Order: sequence, then structure tokens, then C-alpha cells
Amino acid sequence: MTTADADGLLAEQLLRLTRRVHRIQKRHLEGSGLDITPAQSRLLRTLTHYGSPPRMADLAERLEVVPRAVTTLVDGLETSGRVRRVPDPTNRRVIRIELTDAGRAALGELRGARRAAAEEILAPLTDEQREVLGGLLNTLVDGVAMPAGAERG
Repeated sequence: MTTADADGLLAEQLLRLTRRVHRIQKRHLEGSGLDITPAQSRLLRTLTHYGSPPRMADLAERLEVVPRAVTTLVDGLETSGRVRRVPDPTNRRVIRIELTDAGRAALGELRGARRAAAEEILAPLTDEQREVLGGLLNTLVDGVAMPAGAERG
């Protein structure tokens, strides 16, 4: 098998794994009773990366979606009481998105559902295989090969 064929096979395996991860996470999410979509879950998790409430445009950029998609997600999360729109203290034309106590509680439940999904997906692997997989995934995500014997911190 040529390198191109092997790379194509690996790419297909990664896509199949990604779809499986999404299916399993969605099942665990639905089982949590939170009535939240995977996209809403991602937006909630993204909000935790900011020191202060971000603008909708900031969220759209970070999520790599069009601003209209963020508006729809925020509308749903605001209706459920998980986020709220707050005025920017320095520019009244700007609206920021703030996580509520209900949103923080939902994040805790979401973490549990994600952990359960990860346990299900990783169940066939030994601890050593999980460690190797983690290193390989870090290399692929970062796009930089780690020197032999190097530890990630």
C-alpha cells in the first residue's frame, strides 16, 4: 500500500471516529435530560474561555461560524435561562453574552455526559494505549511532531 493510500485510509478512519464520537456524545447528551443541542453545548463551553462576557462576534469567530448562527444558539440558550444578553459597559450598541447560574449547572452536567461518552469510546484501550493515543492526537491537533521522549505539559 502506498503512503497516499495509507493516508487516505487514516483520514477515513479519523472521519468515522469523529462521527462515532458525535453520535455517542449526542446519545449521552440526550440521556442527560438537559434538552440541549451539541452546538449549544459547544457555545456554553466556549463561554468559559473568556474572562469577561464576550461579544456575539467574538463567539462567532471562536466557534468558526457565521454571526447569525450564534444568534440562533444564544436565543435558544437565553430562552432556557442558561445565558443572558448584557449591555457592554463602555459601548451601549454592543451586547455581550454572559453565562448564568443555570448555564454553569448545565456545564457540570454536560461534563459528566462527555466523560461517560469518552469512557465508552475509550473502553477497548489499555491505559498505555490511551497515553499513546493522547500523544498522537496532541501532535495532530498542534500540527507539530514531538521529539522522541519529550513530555507534553
